[in-house]
Amino acid sequence: MFEKIRKFLSEIVAELKKVTWPTRDELKESTKLVIIATFVVTIFVGLVDQLLTLLIRRLLGW
Repeated sequence: MFEKIRKFLSEIVAELKKVTWPTRDELKESTKLVIIATFVVTIFVGLVDQLLTLLIRRLLGW
């Protein structure tokens, strides 16, 4: 059992050595992109929500 665990952990280390890790600058740019995309999607969903709320209220006469 311990041999299987050791083999598993060594395979993990071998796979992690194959990974191409991003540079600090790449990571910063990716983070900025995610924040901006999240902000844009939030605004879009908020506007659609407001529009649908207005539409439903007019249809139901509230």
